[in-house]
Amino acid sequence: MLEPRPIRTEADYHAALAEIERLFNAKVNTPEYDRLEVLTTLVEAYEQKHYPIEPPDPIAAILYYLESRGLSQHDLEAVIGTQVQISEILNRQQPLTLDMIRLLHQQLGIPADVLIQPYSLIEKSA
Repeated sequence: MLEPRPIRTEADYHAALAEIERLFNAKVNTPEYDRLEVLTTLVEAYEQKHYPIEPPDPIAAILYYLESRGLSQHDLEAVIGTQVQISEILNRQQPLTLDMIRLLHQQLGIPADVLIQPYSLIEKSA
């Protein structure tokens, strides 16, 4: 049985993961469940430091929020404008404006810190 301790190496990390797997079905309010919670917290801290997950770019975030909520591009009209504007934004031909970012955050709940990230645009073909 692995004693909970700081995870400093990949070997420590893999040992903690193996122990978590072993304890995964522990019953609540047992010593095993307490160990599971401690190990999970330690693994999460290690992963945040060594395997950070970058937030999605703004357009990927918008598309994800539409899909996950069963919305269509038409639902963006009140936020972005016309279908032409929506198409240009989603096809990365025009950047989001500050007003659009505010409305996407307020009306769809997309985190503003995701929406304000820089992203590359694609030139319109003539």
